[in-house]
Amino acid sequence: MVVRYSQFRCYYTVGYSKYPHLVIGTTAFAVGVNAYINLFQHMRHKTVKLKPGLVFALIGALGDYIGATLGLITPGKTLLLLFGVLMIIVALLMLRNNTATSQRQSTSWTRLTVTAFLVGIAAGYFGIGGGFLIVPGLMFSTSISIVEAISTSLLSVGTFGVVAALRYFLAGEVDFLIAALYLVGGVLGGYFGTKIEHSVPKRTLKLIFSAIVIVVALYLIYSNI
Repeated sequence: MVVRYSQFRCYYTVGYSKYPHLVIGTTAFAVGVNAYINLFQHMRHKTVKLKPGLVFALIGALGDYIGATLGLITPGKTLLLLFGVLMIIVALLMLRNNTATSQRQSTSWTRLTVTAFLVGIAAGYFGIGGGFLIVPGLMFSTSISIVEAISTSLLSVGTFGVVAALRYFLAGEVDFLIAALYLVGGVLGGYFGTKIEHSVPKRTLKLIFSAIVIVVALYLIYSNI
């Protein structure tokens, strides 16, 4: 499983804590390009579902641009605080679904379209690739498993990241040097993450996914209150 929190790392470890919009634009670009590169690792395992993935990415890209525009006019600390709250909500929903009896459903293209647009807005607003939103979004609107959702989500993560980065670039809020450094680390991490993903039981994968999201979210909320 590849879980990226480049925004979190850049904000707290690179020294850009006074420039949250620059952090968002820079990490959106790094995460987007990184996702496209790591997508090929998952395609080798044949866990990428291209049709729902492409629909989600294209519809979500429209919402992503709208969300990025709204994010630029929101105070940086408010943006990160809301981001932390959203992360906890999504993680709890994932855990709730993990403990419930689940039945595979057929793909609902209407549900997929609506979900993609809303997730795109959220991803653009918070300046993230949106993987932690896209994975449950794909599982909610299609019949794919969490392993397939993680792999397929990279199509949307890449698209959302690049679209959001374009909007921030137009506002002068992207540092390409920092993005390149994160990209190098992300490619290496993605290689090992893909191997781990296919060796961990699906139920355990959900628990790990949710736990990481909650831990990072709590730290974001604590640091911005």
